[in-house]
Amino acid sequence: MFARQSAAAYARIGVQTNVATADPHRLILMLFDGALMAINSGAVALESKDVQAKIKHIGKAIEIISMGLKASLDTNAGGELAQRLDALYDYMINRLIYANAFNTDVPLTEVAGLLRDLRDAWSQIGDAVQTQEQEA
Repeated sequence: MFARQSAAAYARIGVQTNVATADPHRLILMLFDGALMAINSGAVALESKDVQAKIKHIGKAIEIISMGLKASLDTNAGGELAQRLDALYDYMINRLIYANAFNTDVPLTEVAGLLRDLRDAWSQIGDAVQTQEQEA
């Protein structure tokens, strides 16, 4: 028990350090990764019929999407793309609520796929910007 608590404490410190030193682009990648991990943990809990863990992990994914990814959108500067992402994040949240309420993993798989696609695109944007900065 103590070893698990210690490992969790070190993990929290590591995450806090990464957040404190990350640039805004990296922070969004961390949000995508966190949401994907939470969905994966929720799917495992759903499969093992661990209701409390399922609720906790799916709730965490919803929180990351709504209070992290969605909240970070600048709909004024981002224009139509930001508005579409906002609607997509709402859709993801609704699908996660459905998965939680009806104990089905289909929406979890769907949302994880959408998040992976967005994460990959966001990562490529960062790579392109980094390349441009190095060439300048």
